[in-house]
Amino acid sequence: MTSERSRASQRAGRHRTGVASLAARVVESLGGRYSVELGIDVDANEDEIERWALAATLFGARISATIAERTFAMLEQAGVRSIADAGRRDVGTLIELLDAGGYARYDLRTAERLHAIARALETDRHGRVSSAFDLPADQLESALDALPGWGPVTVGLFLRELRGVRPGISPPLDRRAAQAGEHLGLLAPGAGVVELCELAAAAQSDARDLEAALVRLSLAHGRRMRDCPGGRNCTLITAPS
Repeated sequence: MTSERSRASQRAGRHRTGVASLAARVVESLGGRYSVELGIDVDANEDEIERWALAATLFGARISATIAERTFAMLEQAGVRSIADAGRRDVGTLIELLDAGGYARYDLRTAERLHAIARALETDRHGRVSSAFDLPADQLESALDALPGWGPVTVGLFLRELRGVRPGISPPLDRRAAQAGEHLGLLAPGAGVVELCELAAAAQSDARDLEAALVRLSLAHGRRMRDCPGGRNCTLITAPS
C-alpha cells in the first residue's frame, strides 16, 4: 500500500511539473503582457499607468496588435504619452500620427475618441485614468466602462495587466484565457484567478504574463481551436528544443 501511494505521489508530482513546464512554454512562445512589450512598467508609478491607458485605448479598436503597438510608438515619439497629452493635440495632428502607425480606416474615429476621453477625464478624473483607483472596487470597472469608446474589451485589457497593482484591482480571469487554459490542459473547467496564480507560481512566471499569453493563444486560434489537438500538441506552441 505504501508503495502504491508513493508511486501515485510520484505520478502526481511529475504531472504538476509537466503542467508548470507547459505553462512556462506558453509564455515563452506567445509572449506575455502587452504593456511589457511596449516598455511600460505599470508597477512603477501612475505616469506609467497613464501610458498604459493610452495604449489600451489603441488596442481597443478593431485593429491588429502590431498596428496598435506601432501607433503607440509613433505617438510617444511625438510626445503624446497619455490620453491627457492626446487631448492637448488637435485632431488633425492626431490623425497624421494615427495614419503613420497604420490606423487609416479608424484615424478620425480614434482621434475623436481620444479627445472625448480626455474631456471626460478632465471633467470627472482630474485628467488621469488612475484617479479612478480611489473608487471602491465594485465601482471601478463601471467607471472605466463609462469612458467614451472603452467598453468591456478595453476595460478588461487595461485592468488585467494591472492586477494586484492596487488592492481594488482584481478582475476575474479573462474567459479567453480560461478557454485556452482548458484547451492546453492547464486549467480545469471553472478555474479562476486563484488557480491561474498557483499555476503561474509553479511555472515561475508572473500571473499577468500567463493570462496574457493564454489570451494571445485564444485570439490566434479563433474558431479553429476545436481543430487543434490541444495540450502539448497545440499547434501554436513552439516545440521544446
